[in-house]
Amino acid sequence: MEKEKNLELDRLVFFSDAVVAIAITLLALDLQLTPAGEHLVFSDIWNAWPRFLAFFLSFFMIAMFWKIHHEFFFHIQHIDEKLMGFNLAWLVFITTLPFTTSLLSEHLSDLPAIFLYCLNIFMLSIFQNFIWDYACDRLIYLPGVPIDSPKETLLKSGTSDETITLFRLACNIAMANALLALLLSLWWPAVALVVLFSRIIFFRTAAIQWMERGLERRGRFGRGKH
Repeated sequence: MEKEKNLELDRLVFFSDAVVAIAITLLALDLQLTPAGEHLVFSDIWNAWPRFLAFFLSFFMIAMFWKIHHEFFFHIQHIDEKLMGFNLAWLVFITTLPFTTSLLSEHLSDLPAIFLYCLNIFMLSIFQNFIWDYACDRLIYLPGVPIDSPKETLLKSGTSDETITLFRLACNIAMANALLALLLSLWWPAVALVVLFSRIIFFRTAAIQWMERGLERRGRFGRGKH
């Protein structure tokens, strides 16, 4: 029975990795150059900068979502139908990112294109948060264990409270960042893109530093009690 559960988990992770790999590959299909004349010149490459910008931004966004997803499932040891549903919904918005990236590369200055792109990232952030929150809170009943005994979650028993808090903080920051970008896209589309992609550089670093300071304070407090 345990082997079957591990097989289900492995299949889910392998399937998710394959879908992410395909989505990243599809991003490259939009990298096309159309020479203005008979021959390709450097100005043709420069004029295609929106395509390259959209590609690299989306590549790093997918890579960042995949990295967090990978870290989630390092700590998750059981899955059920609802967790699988959250993961499939997350994959839906991974697969739509090449489409919204294409819109962004073709209409970089148009509000609808930027709005749809920000909405795509927001929905990805929402379902990534659902995956982690559900895995942390879902109680499971193990065979042979008394009903009134302490219950386990879908996470591995060795997962620390600090790890759970760090990922919850990262998910909340991601959702807040994407929601802010989505709202800004209705009035200042260019600002929305800057805000959206600032998370790549600043927000995760800030979350980790905040967590490290909290652990340091807890360590000092714990040493003071002995």
